[in-house]
Amino acid sequence: MITKPDRKKVRQKKHLRIRKRIQGTLERPRLAVYRSLKHMYAQLIDDVKGVTLVSASTLETGIKEQIENGGNMDAAKKVGELLAKKAIEKGITNVVFDRGGNLYHGRVKAVAEGAREGGLQF
Repeated sequence: MITKPDRKKVRQKKHLRIRKRIQGTLERPRLAVYRSLKHMYAQLIDDVKGVTLVSASTLETGIKEQIENGGNMDAAKKVGELLAKKAIEKGITNVVFDRGGNLYHGRVKAVAEGAREGGLQF
């Protein structure tokens, strides 16, 4: 009997392939997106130093009151906009997008669009 591969392992393997090509620096950090069933998380990472510069998620108080469900498209877009706002306050405008092994579709795409509307370029 043939078994299906575990979805989480497949996503992690894809993410490793993506990470071979993408690296964030201080001038152009990596915008890493993680999606769970209930929430969205995004952060800007300087891979040279191994530090998170800015982060945003649906669990933050600025977003939590505005949404009723953290796992939908509207919430994901707000996460992208909040991340862009925080990044611009720190002087970051250019980023490299890391979809985290997920398809560039749905909530992952909504985070990217929200970040672009907020002023980030990638």
